[in-house]
Amino acid sequence: MLRVSRTAAALLLAMPLAVAGCAGGKESAARPSKATIKTATPTPEPLTPEVAARQFRTFTIDDNVARAAGDERLALSWVTDGQSMLTASEYRKAAFDGDPVREYEYGTPKLYVPKLTSYPHWFVAQVPRNVKGDKKNTRETYLAFVRRNPVEGWKLSLATQLAPKARAPKVAVDAEGYATPLATTEASVLIQPRALPGIQATLAAEGPYSVAAKVMRAGPFTTGYYSQTRKDRRKAKDHDLVLEAVFVATPFPFFPLRTQNGSGLVLYALSRNSIIKGKEKDERKPPIPPDVAHLLDGTVKGTEIHTTDILQFAAFDPVKASGEGKVQPKADVIGEAGALARATTPPPK
Repeated sequence: MLRVSRTAAALLLAMPLAVAGCAGGKESAARPSKATIKTATPTPEPLTPEVAARQFRTFTIDDNVARAAGDERLALSWVTDGQSMLTASEYRKAAFDGDPVREYEYGTPKLYVPKLTSYPHWFVAQVPRNVKGDKKNTRETYLAFVRRNPVEGWKLSLATQLAPKARAPKVAVDAEGYATPLATTEASVLIQPRALPGIQATLAAEGPYSVAAKVMRAGPFTTGYYSQTRKDRRKAKDHDLVLEAVFVATPFPFFPLRTQNGSGLVLYALSRNSIIKGKEKDERKPPIPPDVAHLLDGTVKGTEIHTTDILQFAAFDPVKASGEGKVQPKADVIGEAGALARATTPPPK
């Protein structure tokens, strides 16, 4: 499953004209001169808590303008990475079902802004959010924004919701209002942040008896995925179909922050890639599942349906226990959001 309005600059080119005249029957010696194009080099804007607060407010306004108008193209200009895929799918499903696109209401955000000296710039907002008109279902939400260079504007990269019974870790913020980012290879926490997606994917694939269970807690977003996939496979089998599913890491960025006790809060994404098809030598076209219909044109070209879910997470990565007799807590996936983002029906080879 939220910026900066950008104004296109007009570039004026001054092109001197060639002058052809008669002077004593001789052709003028004037020749066209080459156009000189001057472009302004954007001035890098330091990332500060004030800049982050402004960008957060701008995004929430701009995003809801696009949602109120049902303008997918406008909405896509405020997002990037996995959020682009999820936004496109959301708008297409709303159009397919004949429903309005959801608008959101936001509470007061807590902004976690690293003091970064080079691009990309990024920050995280932790904010209560609910679908417009449904305050009873307000959820604590993490929004991660990124600006890759001075030329590009700020865009939403990731949005995930804290699980209902989970506690939000307290992120460390200094006296100037800056948070401390973790390196993706940080060794003071139990699992290096860059390894978290792989550990979670292993639990989702192998279940509670996986070796990964030694360092990450079982729960709905780890071993729960394993159990759900088994159920889905049995349902497919009941309809003479075969389901293959795998959880894999994505190329999308991580957003790791240091908490007050030295642990980590890490935001990242996984994808769930699935194939549904007939049994061996069964050349029937599989039926289109209702939740996939909005991404297909109503036909299946071959004998398989390929789908990709983009899933976005918040994980608590505990600091390594030190000292004899200290119990080492496990990492815990505390937030999740996502949806079906892509579906294709490859033609027979």
